Amino acid sequence: MPPQQPLLEPEEDTAYDSSEKVVVAVGVEDEYGDDVEAPPFSWKKLWLFTGPGFLMSIAFLDPGNLEGDLQSGAIAGYSLLWLLMWATLMGLLIQLLSARLGVATGRHLAELCREEYPPWARIVLWLMTELALIGSDIQEVIGSAIAIRILSNGFVPLWAGVVITALDCFIFLFLENYGVRKLEAFFAVLIGIMALSFAWMFGEAKPNGVDVLLGVLVPKLSSRTIKQAVGVVGCIIMPHNVFLHSALVQSRQIDQTKKGRVQEALNYYSIESTLALAVSFIINIFVTTVFAKGFYGTEIADSIGLVNAGTYLQEKYGGGLFPILYIWGIGLLAAGQSSTITGTYAGQFIMGGFLNLRLKKWVRALITRCCAIIPTMIVALIFDTSEESLDILNEWLNVLQSVQIPFALIPLLCLVSKEQIMGTFRIGPVLKIFSWLVAALVIVINGYLLLDFFSSEVNGAVFAVVVCALTAAYVAFVIYLIARAVSFSPWQSLDRSKATSTEN
Repeated sequence: MPPQQPLLEPEEDTAYDSSEKVVVAVGVEDEYGDDVEAPPFSWKKLWLFTGPGFLMSIAFLDPGNLEGDLQSGAIAGYSLLWLLMWATLMGLLIQLLSARLGVATGRHLAELCREEYPPWARIVLWLMTELALIGSDIQEVIGSAIAIRILSNGFVPLWAGVVITALDCFIFLFLENYGVRKLEAFFAVLIGIMALSFAWMFGEAKPNGVDVLLGVLVPKLSSRTIKQAVGVVGCIIMPHNVFLHSALVQSRQIDQTKKGRVQEALNYYSIESTLALAVSFIINIFVTTVFAKGFYGTEIADSIGLVNAGTYLQEKYGGGLFPILYIWGIGLLAAGQSSTITGTYAGQFIMGGFLNLRLKKWVRALITRCCAIIPTMIVALIFDTSEESLDILNEWLNVLQSVQIPFALIPLLCLVSKEQIMGTFRIGPVLKIFSWLVAALVIVINGYLLLDFFSSEVNGAVFAVVVCALTAAYVAFVIYLIARAVSFSPWQSLDRSKATSTEN
């Protein structure tokens, strides 16, 4: 018997081993079904495909998004609810393209980037994606730590909350050992806790239903709320989430030699993702309207942030049957815990895909978690005593997320448009144009955020020179990615049967 190598997996790193995938066949028709046409709709199959979209939707409900919601509500009232709806629809489009890539190719975005781009470019893409993931994870872990401090009546300091939150890595590893469906059920429970908590807050606040409906249906924007409007759109697209979704959809066993089976999976994933983001939209509506009802037009509207939001809620709405401060804390904790665990999940796929690391998943999860927890612990120790400093840090982290968005969107749109990779499932001209317009809008909006932020924060000649040099390198790399997307000149052809099998 050859010696065992506990840290090694098969030669080719994959998102899921065949033994981990959920079998979605439900009857004889799945064995002898048409190779071209998708089978008829089945509620049982929809249930079997349900899961990846809800894990993906966590990124629309993380503490960063909740902070954007409460600031939008407090400063702009109900006037930006329509923008929240359209931003969610834009996010849905991007996530559906990510799912399409994963289902049609049998590989996820990070893996395909490794083969599509030259070594120097894919290393840059990997580093940028890791930075985005770390920045997002800091926000999520800090959000969880704030919730723990609220629920402990201030007894647990921020740094201790970070340590407690770090243990979620072990929760993730424990659940993963019991199968994908158990992990998805755990996230469904956390989403349910968020929905119940914020719905309870909505019931306590009693926002005007007509005002909420008008806010969703009637576009309205003023010069005073432009910054909040940009923030609403900017925090919807999370770079690591684009990579994550293309991997999550591979948790189902799909016969990719049959066009009908691939189309069937795309149909069910589209329905499931739409339902998941509809739930996330409703939860975001709850948060925005609670703060709109309580703080819009007040003197403290501009000073509300994630750190002090619970205190202001308690002062405004009082105790009630159950103190609203703790309801907020429970919802925030569910948001923070769920998003940090999905961050660990995304980190595994990103590291394994870009670097083709043949490591055991638990080793990769620990590496990913340490990369995020160490800087988060430093942040917690430095900013624990200053709410204002935490808000400034959050602005910098939002800027970091904005910077990384093109490094997920441009490769995604390049790959899903490419026949050599997608076969007959490449996107058509109309969807291609619309997708690029959405990507351009998101990039321009986040560019506005960057310009606004740096114009107010960049001081000193040396700092300005460094920022200008980094900006020039950044813009040059974005132009390079766009040029490759337009020219479609691959670094190396993908000599894999998957590209041709979907054409048969």
